Parts: sequence; structure tokens; C-alpha cells
Amino acid sequence: MDATEPLSSVEIRAERAKNPKMRDRDFATQLGIPEARLLAAYVGQGVTRITADLDAVMPAVGRLGDVMALTRNESCVIEKMGAYADYHSGPLAAMILSQEIDMRMFPRHWVHGFAVELETDAGTKRSLQLFDAAGDAVHKVFLRDGSLVENWASVVQDLKLDSQSDEITFAPRTPVESPKADPSQAAQLRANWDKLTDTHQFLQMVRKMKMNRQGAYRIAGAPYVRPLAVSAVETLLNRAADSDLEIMVFVGNMGCIEIHTGPVHDIRPMGPWLNVLDPGFNLHLRGDHIAEVWAVTKPTRRGPAISVEAFREDGLLIAQFFGVLKGADGAAAWNELVADLPSLKAEAVA
Repeated sequence: MDATEPLSSVEIRAERAKNPKMRDRDFATQLGIPEARLLAAYVGQGVTRITADLDAVMPAVGRLGDVMALTRNESCVIEKMGAYADYHSGPLAAMILSQEIDMRMFPRHWVHGFAVELETDAGTKRSLQLFDAAGDAVHKVFLRDGSLVENWASVVQDLKLDSQSDEITFAPRTPVESPKADPSQAAQLRANWDKLTDTHQFLQMVRKMKMNRQGAYRIAGAPYVRPLAVSAVETLLNRAADSDLEIMVFVGNMGCIEIHTGPVHDIRPMGPWLNVLDPGFNLHLRGDHIAEVWAVTKPTRRGPAISVEAFREDGLLIAQFFGVLKGADGAAAWNELVADLPSLKAEAVA
């Protein structure tokens, strides 16, 4: 097979037949193709091209009842079980705000869509899978026992594109932005930081200063940020579990951020993976990918918002953790937990 020529769908399916059990994403990476290209190779063979328009997809998913919502980046996967409801449309950002499923979505990154029916030894697995322009997964929805399978066919039909071609084109992948900071503006950064009244203002502030999140953290200093040991994320999860403290976990990519709000209980390290395996919520985080962790304090109208944020070496934001501030006791418990997390020795900070 000539590696310089794009693989045909027939060739992709032949290679897949030799290795049917590897996860789609890992197999596509091994084959050197986008994950969406792997699915496109099976159009008409259990795979249907569907629209990626959020205004069509989100209400349709709501008709499937109790499902699993999965969002990932290169180093972390979040899975929430529940029903999609309370959809809020928007040209730049959209939201799902149901009791179980809490998501922020950015429509321009929702480009390719597929409905997938896969026959396995355990029965038929059904999912809706959405991808960005590069063919990387933005969000996936998996039917579960208890989902409204009787609505599946009509949902797929309503979302189905007129063209069911296996031909698909992709844009180059946007590289992860490395830390951007200007140490000469550190004093101005702190002055602007003091004026924040909402956490959502932070990114706009640093962008105006031609910095980014991680770069700003590296030059802000105390009391705005504190560098933590890379073990702090595991410590945080274990202490939250031990104290039954409710937390918020944010995991996302350029097109979607998925949020868990509530307690965590079953913390299970497995090889390089740090897992939370709770009913209704799973988290799978590559602990060996964590290169920097920061405790961050931002002022808001309701008081300081304190987060713990983990980054990969190349600058990817892996996950963010916040407290669920239900009254003074909840805030105090979270603030105390973060204050007790192990610091990184100053000389080890990049």
C-alpha cells in the first residue's frame, strides 16, 4: 500500500478487519487518518452521514432519553449519563443545561456528523458522533440500556444528510497554543485581574493583553496563582471523595466543554490513567500527561472563585476543577481543600 496516497474506504475497511477490537480513535491514529475518515469509510454499512448543526442535533438527542454524553481532549475523557434537555441556541455559543447533562458548545467547530450502528457480541451499539473540521471528535452520544431505542430510526432519518458519500475532506488540525506571556506586563496583568467581576471575563482580559491562560498564570504570582505539584489532581479527587465534597469538573476541546457537578466517590488509578467510576459520571485522565497544575483565584461579585487547573506540556488545558459553593460552608470546605494541596517547589516552576 502506497503510504503517500490517501487510503480508500475499501483499504480502510480491510485494515480495520485485521484489527477490529481497537478503539476507533486509537486505530485511526495508528492508520494515520482522522477518526471521522474511519467512520466515513463505513457510510452505508452501519454508518449514516448526519448534519452537525447544533439546532438540529441537540433537540433530536433529547428524544433518545437517558444516554451517555462523552467529551474528550487528548488527555482526558468525561462521560455523563442522563437526558439532554433545556437547549439554548446561539451563533457563537450554545448550552445544554439539563439536570445531568451540562455542556457549553461552540457551533463553528461542529462540522461532520455520523450516526453509527455497530454490531458487537453484546448487541447493537448505537451512537451519534460529531467531529470538527480536522476530523477530531468534538462530542459523542451513546445509547444505553434504558434509552428510547424506539426513537432511534426517526432521529437518524431527521438528521440524515441528502448526500451519503464516503468522500470527506478535512482542514489541517489547529495546533495547541503554547503558553503566551509578557513578563513586562505582569504589573498591568495584576491590576486588570483585580478588576474582574466574573470568571468569564478572564480570557477576554488576557487575550487583549496578547497572552493566554497558562502564560498569564506563569507571571501573575501570589495571591493570584499558586503552582501545585502534578500529584495535586489525584490528591484533590481523593480528598473530595473522602469528605463527600461536591465539586465541578470541566473537560473539553475547542468545540465542546462538558461539566460534572456533584460528589466523586470511586477513584481508581489504573496504569497511567486516573479514573472516577461513579454511577452517572466517569472521568478518565492521563495522569502522566499532567505537566503543570495551578491553583487560581479570580475575584467575582459573589466572592473569590478558586480553581485547580491541569495543563499538558504543550499547553493543552486538560481539566479544571471548582468548588460547588452552596453557602459559606461549601465555599470554606473547597477553599480549605485547595489551600492544603501540595505546592510545587518554586525552583521547579518553568
